[in-house]
Amino acid sequence: MRISTSLKTATLAAVLIAAPLAAYAAGHHRGGALDTPDPTVMTGPRVTSLVEQMQGVNQGITDARETNSISASEAQHLHMRTAHISQAAQHVAASDHGRIPSAQYHELLRRLDNVDQRLMNDTGSSFMMGDGSDGGNYPNG
Repeated sequence: MRISTSLKTATLAAVLIAAPLAAYAAGHHRGGALDTPDPTVMTGPRVTSLVEQMQGVNQGITDARETNSISASEAQHLHMRTAHISQAAQHVAASDHGRIPSAQYHELLRRLDNVDQRLMNDTGSSFMMGDGSDGGNYPNG
């Protein structure tokens, strides 16, 4: 009787341990070639972050234009620069199965930051430099 109980306990323990591992393995299954995602679909935290940053810059451009802080031509120019960055991100992601490698990600962020800095300079909302001792404060950039 003692052997039977130990065998049942061991079997139950093995099942309880194996079930979560099987569920984990099934959830992280790497499919075959037919299961691969479309390479033009951008995925991952870098992509999400970059898309959100681009949306924020575009919204800032739109807001600045609506408040007449920048001209229509300047808004169009800034939107166009942001669109070029977006196209470059899509191109990089398409060539790397929807991901953006670190080096390209930082380059795209740098370019987007340049657009954002230009927007802040054009609207007069950038950081000011100088202490006024030479006649005033000047925009940084």
